[in-house]
Amino acid sequence: MSAVLVVNSGSSSFKYQLIDMDTEEALASGLVERIGDASGQTTHHGPHGTSERTLAIPDHTAGFRAMLDAFDADGPSLTEYPPVAVGHRVVHGGKRFFEPTVVTPLVEINIEDLADLAPLHNPANLQGIRAAEKAFPDVPHVAVFDTAFHRTLPPAAYTYAIDAELAERHRVRRYGFHGTSHKYVSETVARYLDRPLGDLKQIVLHLGNGASACAVDGGRSVDTSMGLTPLEGLVMGTRSGDLDPAVLVHLSRRAQLSTDELDELLNRRSGIFGLSGHRDMRDLHAAIVDGDQGARLALDTYLHRLKHYIGAYAALLGGLDVVTFTAGVGENDAAVRAGALAGLEFLGIRIDEGRNAERSKNTRIISADDSAVTVLVVPTNEELEIARQTLAAIGESAAAG
Repeated sequence: MSAVLVVNSGSSSFKYQLIDMDTEEALASGLVERIGDASGQTTHHGPHGTSERTLAIPDHTAGFRAMLDAFDADGPSLTEYPPVAVGHRVVHGGKRFFEPTVVTPLVEINIEDLADLAPLHNPANLQGIRAAEKAFPDVPHVAVFDTAFHRTLPPAAYTYAIDAELAERHRVRRYGFHGTSHKYVSETVARYLDRPLGDLKQIVLHLGNGASACAVDGGRSVDTSMGLTPLEGLVMGTRSGDLDPAVLVHLSRRAQLSTDELDELLNRRSGIFGLSGHRDMRDLHAAIVDGDQGARLALDTYLHRLKHYIGAYAALLGGLDVVTFTAGVGENDAAVRAGALAGLEFLGIRIDEGRNAERSKNTRIISADDSAVTVLVVPTNEELEIARQTLAAIGESAAAG
């Protein structure tokens, strides 16, 4: 039995999942949170149910000790199911990492050096790697990068039209994110439809609190909505998505906002929240029912941007076979799915209202039988994709050695 432990580390928390790679089923999962606070918490979902504990967790190393205690107390036994590797989600690989990579001291230095491109993510991801290495010193650790799937973007898609020398010096280009999800979903679609991945022109819409669109041609990412950072593109929960760059200059001059204040505005006080005061799409729908016009405008703006990207990517792909919705909003919000595709019948897209309204945790088709474009809902599983890539990376590493 080959088990892989997958870790997704943030600055004050980390999620984990132990996956049996023979069956690709999760043996256990959990969350360690409030790291550094006076009182931390662990939640562990194991074979005997769910357990929660409150205790001091001063740093990530202590967090991993708490995780190991949860496995000891609530199973499964890591002696019985020892992980052959630990896979780590790392947000930004820049132009250096385009494949899942076995972690070495040099790799850690490079992840740290890329922190200026993802200051909220890479340092936290690295904290998790270093703490996990102490907890599991005898197995390989593999970094799987959110940006890696987008390595196939053509230059015209990843280049910003600014001074070329300045852009090169400061690594300014579109990198794209959510790559692990886009890869997993686009490959799942091909298997589900029993069609060759290389024959499909797909648009994948990863719609959660963070959201991105990806044009996938024959299994290759050819364009994506997020850019240098995860801020660009679609309207999101608290992020603005696309806007005129001169907005920042204008607000700096007229509102006297500092760089940090602008960063706070665009990342945490914009998007659905900035327009309506609501962070959750369910609360937004409820406000609309109550007649809140700000909420109505927020949803209309959200859908307008989605439709804009679907149309643009259909043109870029030169045709369209599949549109897929995934992540929290994409998987669960029938109104958003219907609104995003309304009026796109000219592209051959027709939704079946009954199928779209059905609630399910399974992969399913929601388009009408006579729709030229197949529309699906596919639950994403980034942990499984990270585990698959981790196993592949240690196999390749062993072969190379």
